Amino acid sequence: MNEAEIARFLYREARLLDDKRWEEWFALLSEDALYWVPLSRGQSDGEEHTSLAYEDRLLLRLRIERLRRDPPSQQPPSFSQHVLQAPEAAQVGDGAWRARTPFSYAEAKGDAMLILYGVATHDLIAAGGGLLIRRKRVDLLNCDAALPSVQLFL
Repeated sequence: MNEAEIARFLYREARLLDDKRWEEWFALLSEDALYWVPLSRGQSDGEEHTSLAYEDRLLLRLRIERLRRDPPSQQPPSFSQHVLQAPEAAQVGDGAWRARTPFSYAEAKGDAMLILYGVATHDLIAAGGGLLIRRKRVDLLNCDAALPSVQLFL
């Protein structure tokens, strides 16, 4: 696995989220996957501190099911656009990599537009000739601000 292959994987992940291809995105997650959006800078863990999101596969599955059922919170529906800088990736173990990707995220819903900036850190593992996401940590630039509800996935 090289940095270009990891970048393609992360660009594909963002495209799947933007296209609302939830099942394909969910298939990119390892069995022990964790999606984490800390509430404060330098937060060391999501279990002992309040987070904007701290979700394992079960909670992610529930969120996907809610989105698929066209809930009232999605009237009108939300749409997202991820714009990623080139990821920096390094091998951190046998078959494991960590990638750091600065990003811009826009979420549109009717006349409203939410724009966020941050850095996503992916812990990736080799599986079946490809990659899986073991952990995705999203550090927002303004994580300590009073943020509106993000409807989709960062």
